[in-house]
Amino acid sequence: MSSTQCRFFSLVAVGLLTAVILPAAPGDGFPGRWALTTPGGHAGWLEIRAENGWYDGSILWNWGSVGSVDDVVIDGDTLTVTRIREVPRKDAAGQTVATQRLTETITARAAGDELQLTRIAPHDDGRGFDREQFTGRRIPPLPPAPNLAQVRFGPPIVLFDGKDFSGWRLLEPENTNCWSVRDGVLVNQPPDWPHVEGRPHVNSGNLRTEREFEDFNLQLEVNVPADSNSGVYLRGIYEVQVLDSYGKPLDSHNMGAIYSRITPTVAAEKPAGQWQTLDITLVDRHVTVVLNGTRIIDNQPLLGCTGGALWSDEFRPGPIYLQGDHGPVEYRNIVLRPVLH
Repeated sequence: MSSTQCRFFSLVAVGLLTAVILPAAPGDGFPGRWALTTPGGHAGWLEIRAENGWYDGSILWNWGSVGSVDDVVIDGDTLTVTRIREVPRKDAAGQTVATQRLTETITARAAGDELQLTRIAPHDDGRGFDREQFTGRRIPPLPPAPNLAQVRFGPPIVLFDGKDFSGWRLLEPENTNCWSVRDGVLVNQPPDWPHVEGRPHVNSGNLRTEREFEDFNLQLEVNVPADSNSGVYLRGIYEVQVLDSYGKPLDSHNMGAIYSRITPTVAAEKPAGQWQTLDITLVDRHVTVVLNGTRIIDNQPLLGCTGGALWSDEFRPGPIYLQGDHGPVEYRNIVLRPVLH
């Protein structure tokens, strides 16, 4: 049994004891963080918070960023979450003449650590609804931040040898493979870059390792062109952003950030077109990121998966995967050292 599992079972035992001592009020089973398996088998995430006598929440739906919900209501054994999105209404000439607000509703019932959810979303044209059922599972409490000075790492594993794609494959075999190996460098070059509105878009593939890993230290070099965008997914679920963000204000979507979750404490990216180094440590659901020799994220907790995750289970081993469907990028010297338990 790993140290993470030991901590998890200890925390569960404490939680069960507390539940015996303190009577539960209606709705007490909903606050917390939930790993979602959304329709189609995609990864999502939901957090419900009790805020001084009322409820609030955040959600991640498959791709993109974590966002706030508009309303949270708990009525007995039923949770109702609403999200509102604005839909522009255009005339025959394509001019926006009105904006409507469409309300999506997610209802859920809890059975222990499991959620059964239903999403009802109106169609943009106002003609009917999508009705979908999906599931969620409570995410165990986060352990304390690990003492990285005491973590032991195994021998280095060279993930990319600079010669060929040994140990790698496309994540989506149906997409176009825009990756190649040139002069010891792993190169992604989508044929439709830069994207032009109205021109057909090529779905270029993401690349993943054949092997899967748990906790580790990962080191690599990356070169991102002007205005381009990629990402390095840890265990297939946490994206370390790769972006031309030189000179921009600190943001959770900038180079080296944990996408939409953790903002770097300092901007350490280089201008576009230069080689940059990433040194990433993932241990016990905490992450450290060193960009170009500067520690920009220091042993911070990961509250859940990020957009584009392969699944939402944070305890499942997973691959390193490189995002290739956004723009051109180059990688080299990709080396991983697994944590020894």
